[in-house]
Amino acid sequence: MGVYVVSDRGNLRPNNEDSVFAPAAGTPLALVCDGMGGHKAGEVASAMAVETISKLAQRRGGREISVKAATAWVKRANRALYDAAQADEARRGMGTTATMLYFSETSAMLAHVGDSRAYRLRGGELARLTQDHSLVAELVRMGEITEEQAREHPYRNVITRALGSDPDIEVDARDFDRLPGDLYLLCSDGLTGYLHDEELRAILLEESSLEEKGQKLLRIALERGGRDNISLVLTDGEVSA
Repeated sequence: MGVYVVSDRGNLRPNNEDSVFAPAAGTPLALVCDGMGGHKAGEVASAMAVETISKLAQRRGGREISVKAATAWVKRANRALYDAAQADEARRGMGTTATMLYFSETSAMLAHVGDSRAYRLRGGELARLTQDHSLVAELVRMGEITEEQAREHPYRNVITRALGSDPDIEVDARDFDRLPGDLYLLCSDGLTGYLHDEELRAILLEESSLEEKGQKLLRIALERGGRDNISLVLTDGEVSA
């Protein structure tokens, strides 16, 4: 399985509130979580979500799962975060995004909450597999602002759906076929806040290794400001025992 993963604090943040899981033998899961909350609660939230979902994935041992199961994994993480926040005053208000892909031999399962993203490069074309759950994304979808204006909007960091905010959460989940040669990118908004989709496509198409592609993406985000944590997982999704 080809995979490259990196999570960087960025240029301004004092700590890294992102957590990631990269595909490994027996656990073909890619997961990016971008935490939020004071007193380092964002770090706790994202780490808790990754721990909960990855343990459930590890139990599957690479076997296929249903849309219902993928949704249940994310809902389980949501409930764990919500209960932890209710039990500890210092963690009240903590939450996290969660964007996951779980790979089987011929398909991939997507489950998503928040404004982290998943992309697929296939046949030279880059497809965004997720829809941002954020205020500015809703404004873009309604035609009130452009994608470019969304990047500098004063409310660009306001998300409308996150794990931990309510005892139950709506999860976007679906499955789709995989083809040889597919390349997948999961990332936090610390990356997509600085690179347009067309720029992502151009870099992913370069004749270079996954590590070189990932390092270039990170370097550009840092050079353009790096005001947020930056995390990404690049993988071909090939399942290995």
